[in-house]
This record gives sequence, C-alpha cells and structure tokens, in this order.
Amino acid sequence: MIEINAITIIGASNTSFVFDAYFMVVLRKQCFKGANRLKTYTYKQPAAIESTEAVKILNEAGEVSSTVQRVYSNALKKAFDKTMDYRYFVRFDVHDRNGQPLFTCKKVSRRGRVHFRGKDLVTGKDYMIAYDGWQIMIPDLVITDGEQQIKLNKEMEDWSVFTVNEQPIARWQATFCETHFDITLQIEDSSPIQQEAFFIAIGQAVLFVGA
Repeated sequence: MIEINAITIIGASNTSFVFDAYFMVVLRKQCFKGANRLKTYTYKQPAAIESTEAVKILNEAGEVSSTVQRVYSNALKKAFDKTMDYRYFVRFDVHDRNGQPLFTCKKVSRRGRVHFRGKDLVTGKDYMIAYDGWQIMIPDLVITDGEQQIKLNKEMEDWSVFTVNEQPIARWQATFCETHFDITLQIEDSSPIQQEAFFIAIGQAVLFVGA
C-alpha cells in the first residue's frame, strides 16, 4: 500500500494537476526502493574463439575488476584443438586484477556427451554444468554444487539468463562488432552469488564457445 500525506493546495483549478504530480513522485520513490540494483561488468572479447589473450573486465566505474583468458595446458592440446574447430579443449580462467586465480571452467567430453566443470578457486567449491534436454535445439543448462541449483537459459542473440527458483539472478549477452564481441554481464543484488568470476568463466566456456 502506498501512503500519501495530506497536502494543502492553493487554487482549485490546479488541484488535479498538483495532486497527480505529487502522486507520481511518491510512486516513483516507492518503486525505486523496491527495485533491485544491478552490478554491471563489460569486456571486449576477440571474435576468434581460439584467442588466448587476457581480456580485461571493467566494472561500472570503468575500472579493471578482473581478467578472463582461454587457457591451453600445453601446445599439443592447442594444435589438436585446431582440427576440432577449437571446440574440444575448452577452458577459461578468471583472475583478479592482481593476478590471483578466482574461478575456472572447462569442457568435458565423455562417450559422446558433453558437460562442463567449474571450480571456485577461492572457496574450493566445485560446480557441475550440464545440458537439460538434449532433444531441443538450444537446451537450457543446470549448474549445481550439490546443494544449490541454478538454471541457465541460453539465447543466441539475446540475454542468456541465470535463474534460481525461476527468479533471474544474472544475465549475459554478447554483441558482435566486426573484430570482437562486446559482452555485458549484469548481476542482481538478490543473487546468492555476487562474484563476477563465476558468471564470466561459465559464460565464456558455455555461451561463447559452447558445445
């Protein structure tokens, strides 16, 4: 319920206009109080998926918050991956701006089936990321640490949305710009995970490169 305090209005002809204006100000304040604040991160990812460049992640203030990089453990793996269109050995690492490792996500292929594994390198927590429904063209994914479950709705040209109990907690989008992709990550303040490294590493491995 929105409560409006009594006000004194001079001039009957202006009563409706003044009241409507006051009501809108109060309503806007109430809506703003109830709205979730988004944390926004942006970065420019080279269009070539085989790129191993360390990409800077910028926060809302335009400051470097972290970096993300595709990683090959050795040159032989990268050479073999070329024959597989650079989609077999997939791993992305996120570090803080001081170079400390935060999160890693890699692709795992077994018996013709694909899933991804993530690891929080600060807490040591492991995550399984698996497709939910291979029979559809663009299946959703389920991310779990064994206790909490997060769903990821994958979209090719729109926002890919992370949800918990059907409520959005974060969204990721890539927009092509000739030589690179402009990528945006938004995290709701209601999200149980606030570290951008979690969403960025998974977004790069699962959404940018994919299966």
